[in-house]
Amino acid sequence: MTQFQPPQPFESHPDKFSRSELRRHLRHKRRSLTFEQQTQASENLALNLLKNPDLHRARHIGIYLANDGEIDPSLYIDLARKKGIHFYLPILHPIYPGKLVFSPYFDGVQLTANRFGIPEPPFPRSRRKPAWALDAVLFPLVGFDETGGRLGMGGGFYDRTFAFSRIRPGMAPKLIGLAHDFQRVEQLPVEPWDVPLHGVVTDKRRYRFRP
Repeated sequence: MTQFQPPQPFESHPDKFSRSELRRHLRHKRRSLTFEQQTQASENLALNLLKNPDLHRARHIGIYLANDGEIDPSLYIDLARKKGIHFYLPILHPIYPGKLVFSPYFDGVQLTANRFGIPEPPFPRSRRKPAWALDAVLFPLVGFDETGGRLGMGGGFYDRTFAFSRIRPGMAPKLIGLAHDFQRVEQLPVEPWDVPLHGVVTDKRRYRFRP
């Protein structure tokens, strides 16, 4: 059987690459993975999430549906549901632009593509849950470093939605980024508006950061 080898972690420095260049490069690398590589990464991710102590008491977790080569948490969702865990998908808030609200994700739920082409439950008919009411939120990253720096798609939705966590950290859910391990870079600048992560989980390992 052929052993699939994913790309190695990308060693880069922000002085050499702009954020947009780095984002474009890393998105291309993850989209280049084969189906077999993505499947293996999803299996490894599920195992690492199930063993993650930050999630042992979580019963209400925000999640995402993978696209654009993002690491796929669907196997973890299937396994965790058997343990009684409930999942929620983000919805673009139509009243508060740039923010997210979360809606239950279960088999048979109706999904409609939002303006970015990402499937989400319909806002008017969904049973919504505010961000502070979740135990944890798992969201996709484009890049990250080992000190908690992160690179997203650039929309700032999670930063605006969880900005309250900087003021009231005790109310905030555990914020954990998910990525392929090769999306780790040498260093990323931390912007003033970046909401701190509790950790990152990849197909290779778990990274934990100071609050």
